[in-house]
Amino acid sequence: MTREVTLPLIVDDRGTLQVAAADVSKLLRTMGGRWLRLVETGENGRLDEDTVAALTIELAKLADRIDVACIAHSSGQSS
Repeated sequence: MTREVTLPLIVDDRGTLQVAAADVSKLLRTMGGRWLRLVETGENGRLDEDTVAALTIELAKLADRIDVACIAHSSGQSS
């Protein structure tokens, strides 16, 4: 099952973007990486390795989609 995710942009009352897409994709990748390190170091024995791996992959896929959409937008193409 494929689900589409729509991420609203955070803008102020003048329409100025407050959160850069690059920051969002970096945050998603960083979260996954930190979860994996917690599993690898055994710092949190309650994290399931397979679940963390699956979630990390999905976060990376979402980050990739954000990056691709931004590239398409900046090059004038529609995604």
